[in-house]
Amino acid sequence: MHDLQLEDLARPRLTLKLNPSLEGFKVRHFTSIAEAVQAVCATTNDRLRIAAPLGLGKPVELLNGIYENFVVNPERQLEIYTALSLVPPKASSDVERRFLDPFVDRHFGTGPRLLYAEAMRAGNLPSNIRVHEFYFQAGQYLQRGEAQRSYLSVNYTHAARAISDRGIDCVVQIVSRNPANPSEYSLSCNPDVTLDIADLHRERGINLPIFAVVHPELPFTGGDAIVPETFFAGIVDDPLFKSELFSLPRGQVDSADHVIGYYASELIEDDGTLQIGIGSLSDALVHAAIARHRQNENYLQVLEDLHRDRPLPALVKLHRKPFKVGLYGTSEMIMDGFMHLREAGILTRSIFDEDEKKLRYLHGAFFLGSKPFYQWLRNLSPEDRDGFSMTRVSKVNDLYGDHQLALRRQRKNARFFNTCMKMSVLGGVVSDTLDSGEVVSGVGGQYNFVAMSHELWDSLSVLMLRSTRMSGGKRASNIVLSQPNETIPRHLRDVVITEYGVAKLRGRTDDETIQAMIEISDVEFQEDLIVGAQKTGKLSSKYRPSAAAKRNSPDDLKSIYRKHSKHFPEYPFGSDFTDVELRLIKALGSLRSSSTLGKLKFLASGATTSKAPYQSELERMSLWPAKSMKEKLLQSIITGGLASSDL
Repeated sequence: MHDLQLEDLARPRLTLKLNPSLEGFKVRHFTSIAEAVQAVCATTNDRLRIAAPLGLGKPVELLNGIYENFVVNPERQLEIYTALSLVPPKASSDVERRFLDPFVDRHFGTGPRLLYAEAMRAGNLPSNIRVHEFYFQAGQYLQRGEAQRSYLSVNYTHAARAISDRGIDCVVQIVSRNPANPSEYSLSCNPDVTLDIADLHRERGINLPIFAVVHPELPFTGGDAIVPETFFAGIVDDPLFKSELFSLPRGQVDSADHVIGYYASELIEDDGTLQIGIGSLSDALVHAAIARHRQNENYLQVLEDLHRDRPLPALVKLHRKPFKVGLYGTSEMIMDGFMHLREAGILTRSIFDEDEKKLRYLHGAFFLGSKPFYQWLRNLSPEDRDGFSMTRVSKVNDLYGDHQLALRRQRKNARFFNTCMKMSVLGGVVSDTLDSGEVVSGVGGQYNFVAMSHELWDSLSVLMLRSTRMSGGKRASNIVLSQPNETIPRHLRDVVITEYGVAKLRGRTDDETIQAMIEISDVEFQEDLIVGAQKTGKLSSKYRPSAAAKRNSPDDLKSIYRKHSKHFPEYPFGSDFTDVELRLIKALGSLRSSSTLGKLKFLASGATTSKAPYQSELERMSLWPAKSMKEKLLQSIITGGLASSDL
């Protein structure tokens, strides 16, 4: 184990220079996971500190073998440092189990799951094993004390330093092999932190073992991700190895998300730079950008109806024409959206990478997405593959390094789009933590992109959020007076979008900021926000919401939803669910968000409704025929939900 000194860690990022003399290892080739498990476990004696990439890059079978080794040897201590430990969703009720289990088996396969993550989720991690994550799979570890206590709150670009500072003993991850050059490997989905960790140790001449597992399904990607075999202390290349890559189901986008996406798409400037996150709001943004480019007349009509007599956002220049030059993408996470933008002819602006000496249209630090997305990566044309670079997170998420001026020139007209959970009227942002301090997900790179935006003169940091949420069957505002925990401080406020419009906050006074936030909040909660802000003296007593703001309600948007329903598809990029499952999702969603009284109404309705029209859905839920009184009750409540969805 090695303890790095703070003065060493504060030095600027180094360009990766592989020096075999510093490796100190003769590369070992393993033909089985079991051999590699023994090698990793033998790295130290009583205590092993191991790092693994976030998300897709974890070698599940290798980590499971290491975990099991320490389970049966409780006298030894294991610490795992990582983020985003991916596990399929798990049902919390009988109804959820009936829907989820068949889908999980079909979509995620029946292969091995991350044992330590399953144990953390169940709250029974062995006492000799600790897992430190700096980004959780969203909501995975709420009310899980061990996971919450072991959480590392750190920006993505600082993760390498934070992990190295703990004195890790080795790194493990999956890699891909170059089919044209067997001695060349790619860190593929995760060069992000691995390259920076390797640099930190090489700078001091420390031999940090990195163990790789060759995954036959992992796409071979270029850029800084390509390394020789001497980069590793050990490589597992098992000809019998078979394992599915963890793939995300393609998501649903509702009408309110689509409206936010249309507003956001107006802010994208042609001949610019784009960063986007993941989720329904990002999907909505990508869908709207493609509509702007390919169906501009329809796109303009949607925007005309959205703006109606609402004032256009002050201090923000709007862009609505199709893309001519196109966009360059730079994002810590590469996902389906960039695939769709490339295929639509939008992701076409190339920059000259000073480090790589190549033209690139896309830089990313890690990738994660759907099964079609992985297939797209595997089948990239030579031209598309040559312009796509996977690299270290410190290069993507900040402006510092050997070519800072070049990075600033390349990232012109930058638009950094991210989502959040809540915002205060003063512009503080909550993206990862509840009022209680419990962590939902993590900071990730959001802070990096927001801060970077403020350093680039022609850029915008855009945060998207739904104005309200359902909580316990009741509506609650996502725009609040104040927050005990903020991911982004209010002094970095810039552009905010809800389904009710766009607010420009950068450079505005607190009074102006509060007014702008109330103007895009839901009318049901505006009075409380006004009274609360005026009570503290932060909002002028003369302020009154505009006529447009007073219409901010779901009912007011329904006419737009209905009129443009064909432009607001629920699954704009396809679905991994069957038609029967899609109907069930709609019904079960209504049930989940309803109050106890609402559920009783569904039950009463379903009890008097014929079940025959819904036989396929009930069979899918293993409720046809009903075999017990409990199943008859479930059959009735689900029938009520299905019947309500048909209205």
